[in-house]
Amino acid sequence: MSERIAKPRTTAVILAGGTGQRVGLSIPKQLLKIAGKAVIEHTLTTFEKADSIDDVIVLMAPGYVPDLEKIVAKAGFTKVTQIIEGGSTRNETTERAIAALGEGLAEGEDRNVLFHDAVRPLLSRRVIDDCVAALERYQAVDVAIPSADTIIVTRTHGGDGEFITEIPDRSRLRRGQTPQAFKLSTIRRAYEIAAGDPNFQATDDCTVVLRYLPDVPIHVVAGDEYNMKVTQPVDVFIADKLFQLASTAAPEQNGEEAYQELLSGRTVVVFGGSYGIGKDIAELAESYGAKVYALGRSTTGTHVENPEEVDDALSKAYAETGRIDYVVNTAGVLRIGKLAETDNATIEEALKVNYLAPVQIARSSYKYLAETQGQLLLYTSSSYTRGRAEYSLYSSTKAAMVNLTQALSDEWAGDGIRVNCINPERTATPMRTKAFGREPDGSLLSSEAVARTSLDVLVSELTGHVIDVRQQDPTADAGRASGFEAALAGVLDRQDGVA
Repeated sequence: MSERIAKPRTTAVILAGGTGQRVGLSIPKQLLKIAGKAVIEHTLTTFEKADSIDDVIVLMAPGYVPDLEKIVAKAGFTKVTQIIEGGSTRNETTERAIAALGEGLAEGEDRNVLFHDAVRPLLSRRVIDDCVAALERYQAVDVAIPSADTIIVTRTHGGDGEFITEIPDRSRLRRGQTPQAFKLSTIRRAYEIAAGDPNFQATDDCTVVLRYLPDVPIHVVAGDEYNMKVTQPVDVFIADKLFQLASTAAPEQNGEEAYQELLSGRTVVVFGGSYGIGKDIAELAESYGAKVYALGRSTTGTHVENPEEVDDALSKAYAETGRIDYVVNTAGVLRIGKLAETDNATIEEALKVNYLAPVQIARSSYKYLAETQGQLLLYTSSSYTRGRAEYSLYSSTKAAMVNLTQALSDEWAGDGIRVNCINPERTATPMRTKAFGREPDGSLLSSEAVARTSLDVLVSELTGHVIDVRQQDPTADAGRASGFEAALAGVLDRQDGVA
């Protein structure tokens, strides 16, 4: 009987030695905040959540190791095992990483290593997994995407400027990205040979293998357009907008027994639970053994715009059950019309119900959810990415829900409270029917479908996410959990209605 071959350990090396000079910063660009977090924190989060990665080493810009240590400690990254000061060049930084990776290895032992630029924070776990899978067959792996631009080769002629000397065949050109993945023994050997070359210089690690180990084939894994590198000032703006638009695919549905186990004995408080999505969530959760308080203006007389009534509802639920695990707010009003023609009472109602009420619900829920390490679930609309004429009040308050979700998820992370936001496509609810009348069958999501996804999010470990609920998930064919494609597709789809 043959012995089972142990799977090699896989380490991600985050190269964070840049200074930020090209972006015009006084601090390294990897410490610049995008979407509320340092660029490198977004990058580390992706590797932390990737099942194919065992541990992470960071090569940090000289003088900034303590800054990164604080970020890692606050975020609770358990996979980050070492933070090492990087070198003065990319090659020197890689050599320091190779030396650190070799420490403690037994003779003949090898491992997988992925080198990734810290300033590529939009990396998807799909690319990571593909790189690790490719290392089962190849010793060196690069990540690249086709070039959409025609590439020209130029030469400078004195003071006359540049002139084209060659235009390569675009069909064979690729734009290189990271990670670049290797067997540790392979990249180490390449650098050992390169050390003997007095003219050695390379801007990436695959070049070192290609030049000094020409017999080693370098496999290419398909990258992603949004796996961009934050290098120029415009990149900072673009990356921030991509994070702002990003959404997450709904988590996989749990089986009936899992729902029973996760919800039985838990307390769920649903504001806006009189009808529509809120009512369906309440009925679903109750069917799995949860104690549910479905609160609404027409059923329990609960007005979410009244802070005292919100406090009283939560206090009652806690007094009767001794806990509150989940707080859901689906309450909202949809008023359509030109802002200049809207009266003060309508404006005040929209602000109180759609914005101030969720804020108050969050404030009042905090102490209960901190005790159970529970979750607050809010709702936005597909119109949050771009306000449109006659929807100014509704769209702007729904955009605020996304910002509130992202801010509170960071603010409450240390208390173990999760905060998420559901972004349903146009949904068949009484509120929508009142605003738009009856619409063609099959053109809208059912409130039951949104409620089911909402329940999946409640029992998940997600936090800080905007979860798209769509009749057809545009990312399904690609098999990706990242929501950037969904966000971009959604921007095109959201021109004809409001959820």
